[in-house]
Amino acid sequence: MDKVVATPADAVAGITDGDTLSVGGFGLCGIPSVLIAELHRRGVRDLEVVSNNCGVDDWGLGILLAARQIRRMVSSYVGENKEFARQYLEGELEVELTPQGTLAERLRAGGSGIPAFFTPTGVGSQVADGGLPWRYAADGTVAVASPAKEVRVFEHDGVQREYVLEHAIVADYGLVRAWKGDRHGNLVLNKSSRNFNPPAALAGRITVAEAEHLVEPGEIDPDDVHLPGIYVQRVLPLTPEQVADKRIERRTVTAPPPAVDASTKES
Repeated sequence: MDKVVATPADAVAGITDGDTLSVGGFGLCGIPSVLIAELHRRGVRDLEVVSNNCGVDDWGLGILLAARQIRRMVSSYVGENKEFARQYLEGELEVELTPQGTLAERLRAGGSGIPAFFTPTGVGSQVADGGLPWRYAADGTVAVASPAKEVRVFEHDGVQREYVLEHAIVADYGLVRAWKGDRHGNLVLNKSSRNFNPPAALAGRITVAEAEHLVEPGEIDPDDVHLPGIYVQRVLPLTPEQVADKRIERRTVTAPPPAVDASTKES
């Protein structure tokens, strides 16, 4: 089955106001920036977005946030996005902060047909006990707080300890970016873009991948496939210009040592 679509508009067709999206990437690495830009152009609103973070102020999911197109975020951290922090603290955005590993597993579980799972992460904290601020009121008080979760004791490897119940996440659409993809939807991811793209793809009822390089079926060695095409319904080939349009979340450089005047050196 040829899953290739011709335009970004075709790729995100069907995404409507109020949908839930699972979006791949970590910081600005491996984000589906072309698909995000198309959602921004279309003006789809009231989205619930599940992603490790929310881009930066002027790139990635940050452009949807700045345009007030996101109603709720399920994320691991705020990151470098000041607008994300401002909207959250001023009660304009609901945010469910989730431990990073737990978030990845909730997405993976959603795509694997596992409705819930127990984990020790968060036991003894507000993650399990409840009370984490999900949404603030305009006066700074907590308008919506996280509920308490079920905690049970299990024996594992001869040790009794507490585990908290976490529920899987299933999204209406998954949006991911691949280094290489074929017409059947088999994807190869590049280095650290393998972080949240696979679980985001698994969690989507319909998953759309933007691919930097499109190849024909059979050109990708099966052992090199990071995400099988069964999880991908649409593939958008990117132009060279779109491939090259990447940002760095934070550029850090070290100042070079001062030059030494050769005339002052001791002989």
